[in-house]
Amino acid sequence: MRGKVAIIGAGLIKFGELFDKSYYDLIGMAANACIDSVDKGIDIEKEVEAAWIGTCMGGISAQRDVLSGAGLITALPYLKLKPVTRVENACATGSDAFRNAAFAVASGVYDVAIAVGAEKMREKEPQNFLRYVAGREQVLNRGLIAPSYFAMYANAWAKKYASDEKLRTYMSKVAVKNHHNGSLCPYSHFMFEITEEQASTAPLVSYPFRLFDCCPQTDGAAMVILCKAELAKKYTDSPIYLLGTGQSADVYWIPNRQSLTSALATVMAAKEAYKMAKIEPKDLDFAEVHDCFTFTELLDYEDLGFCKPGEAGKLITEGEVCLGGRLPVNTSGGLKAKGHPIGATGIGQICENWFQLRNEARKRQVDGAEIGLQHNLGGPLAIGCVNIFTNKKP
Repeated sequence: MRGKVAIIGAGLIKFGELFDKSYYDLIGMAANACIDSVDKGIDIEKEVEAAWIGTCMGGISAQRDVLSGAGLITALPYLKLKPVTRVENACATGSDAFRNAAFAVASGVYDVAIAVGAEKMREKEPQNFLRYVAGREQVLNRGLIAPSYFAMYANAWAKKYASDEKLRTYMSKVAVKNHHNGSLCPYSHFMFEITEEQASTAPLVSYPFRLFDCCPQTDGAAMVILCKAELAKKYTDSPIYLLGTGQSADVYWIPNRQSLTSALATVMAAKEAYKMAKIEPKDLDFAEVHDCFTFTELLDYEDLGFCKPGEAGKLITEGEVCLGGRLPVNTSGGLKAKGHPIGATGIGQICENWFQLRNEARKRQVDGAEIGLQHNLGGPLAIGCVNIFTNKKP
């Protein structure tokens, strides 16, 4: 897998509340941006052989009870009668759609394929959306929604490694960092900065999370074009290459988990990706990680090997994960500021890797970036997916 697959085009739309656009509009806009990014051009109708579409909330996104691969054909008719697979894997949906497309290309079945992620999450008012996604068949999980799930991990981590006060400081610093980065990213839902005081005193959502600790409900779409590595220079002189990929699934129900201070699915996915890429965390130049809540980013630092367990607060306090630091994290603004349109999130993160590794990230550019990481969590820390990229052909 290492070095067998290249990305030759990537594009996304500005994430946000896009009430005036349909699910299919979002896909079409992202596709146009992606096609335009292919430096030497590409004939999508003739050259793309297969596609993967990542959408998690089909009933919300497209207002249909069943959403299949045919949904992508509706938006992109030039793919008519080609194989299209719809992927759903909770919040790692987009990452997994990309991963499956990459496996198909690496295996030699297809020379050129696309991976698309799209979601319309603002089609229902928040209370109905939460009711839709929070349905549980086990009594122990009744009433739990995303903030309360992740809050349990945050409280457990604070009790083991820090204190409520220190955790509050760390989370506020993450929020400030990601809002700053988001203010520099033209694709972000929230393009405004905040202060630590605003983050620390905002309305309480689910202790210890306050308003600015939580990512927004967002509409969005993103797309990448993949090909065999040996064909990449036909399309661009500046492709990026997939170095490694990993995915892991844990039990869904929190009472059955081994740990409340680590997302073991992320740990295992990262180990697989690093091994395939033949690198270590210290070799990374930047990372786009899953920060649905500010605490989640802190947990990611540890689970992805950026620091030892319990030391995440040091990375954010000393600025190591800020722009200009040793390992900038979420240069796009992350889910916190850029937004989290579930099916599009992972592929949107891959687009940020594309921009960074091609030196096209403008004010948020990481100097000399050569290796980047993309990471998604899914469900209540039950799914982990990690992809690693480089601009140097292995």
